Amino acid sequence: MPSIRRISRESFVPTGGGPVRGGGGAEVAVAAALVAAFAAVAVAATAVVLPDGRARAAATVADLIWDDLAECESDGDWRTDTGNGYFGGLQIWPPTWEEAGGLRFADRPDHASRRQQTAVAEEILRMQGWEAWPVCAREIGMIGDE
Repeated sequence: MPSIRRISRESFVPTGGGPVRGGGGAEVAVAAALVAAFAAVAVAATAVVLPDGRARAAATVADLIWDDLAECESDGDWRTDTGNGYFGGLQIWPPTWEEAGGLRFADRPDHASRRQQTAVAEEILRMQGWEAWPVCAREIGMIGDE
């Protein structure tokens, strides 16, 4: 299984020399911004066992991305029921929740944990792409401008 290497400001090596260490200034700001950018698009590899018993690697979206999407969709409230027909942190429509296997966790997204909602969201993403969240996915940069 692939491993994820933690990137830190201290391990960033600019083209002009050694690692950035303390000192402040523009180089540290650039390094910090790059570390944040790498973290925002990080993808973790997990093992998935297929019905025939074979295992394969599957990519999952980093928690930071789901948190950003939830912040846009529901102000980050994973238990929200706003009365608009969509539920939970990622504002999932109940028929989509059911189609993506959410009923194994709860009857509605807002009754499921954050981790359960993101597990179902991974399946929704596989089925529909980021267009399942057209406004907020565009706002957080997962869909390009048209």
